[in-house]
Amino acid sequence: MEKRKLGTQGLEVSALGLGCMGLSFAYGTAVDKEHGIKIIREAYEQGINFFDTAEAYGIANEELVGEAVKPFRKDAIIATKFGFKGGQAFNGQDSRPENIRAVAEESLRRMKTDVIDLFYQHRVDQNVPIEDVAGTVKDLIQEGKVKYFGMSEAGAETIRKANEVLPVSALQSEYSIWWREPELEVLPVLEELGIGFVPFSPLGRGFLTGAITENTSFEAADFRNSLPRFSEENRKANQKLVDLLSAIASQKQATPAQIALGWLLAQKPWIAPIPGTTKSNRLTENIGGASINLSAEDVKNIDDSFAQTTIQGDRYPAQIQQTVGK
Repeated sequence: MEKRKLGTQGLEVSALGLGCMGLSFAYGTAVDKEHGIKIIREAYEQGINFFDTAEAYGIANEELVGEAVKPFRKDAIIATKFGFKGGQAFNGQDSRPENIRAVAEESLRRMKTDVIDLFYQHRVDQNVPIEDVAGTVKDLIQEGKVKYFGMSEAGAETIRKANEVLPVSALQSEYSIWWREPELEVLPVLEELGIGFVPFSPLGRGFLTGAITENTSFEAADFRNSLPRFSEENRKANQKLVDLLSAIASQKQATPAQIALGWLLAQKPWIAPIPGTTKSNRLTENIGGASINLSAEDVKNIDDSFAQTTIQGDRYPAQIQQTVGK
């Protein structure tokens, strides 16, 4: 798999990474630990070296990632995150310098590694100046505990302020064919400042694969139950998006998921999506998306087709949307 450079500080990752959250958090019952390790190692064997976790995904998630990459740790890029009170997203933000340091130490211990490759601020903390956050991570880099600084769901102004203190290597935010908001303000700033972009949920939390329909039932603990876009009515209305992807995929002898990933990779050479999965066959399918070569004309045709559709349902409920940086 091709490598892509994120930022100008030397960070280089596989064009596709693996989002590890769903192995043990947010999408229902956690997978068996051995199965999770198997998925991560299969990803590496097929060319992925970029693995995404976070304190907020639970202690088990960082431990799982750390154990899984141990045989090839020197070749792996591990990204993890700080920024929530007690490591729990529903507790609110906490990016005080002392908490950043505490999270770094705990993440290093849980993953049994001596350095965090990419350390993201998980959400912007309105009570802590971003300059203090960047300054603390800068100190951790100087101490050899962190290699690169990242931000997640931050707005353009906050990114600029942080980058003045410490160069930001990557921004992580949701971006896909059906969620295009980053194109308005964030992507132009990233391009101007030389910052890489790591889209999470590049497959629309599974919807763009075609595996989810209006009749799909999610487990009670599945995060998607709370998302307006995943109500039964909205899933039915948004099915036309998957139908469009499927039509394009059939022309390219690909799957809808592969076209969705190929579309993202065609946007900019400094974009590295991190689709997640718990299934080996889906992992292989997603990795196939890195081989989809879409021409400028192909991308335009996809964009023109989607411009004729209207997405139904908000991305997040109001209380979660308020935590997204602007």
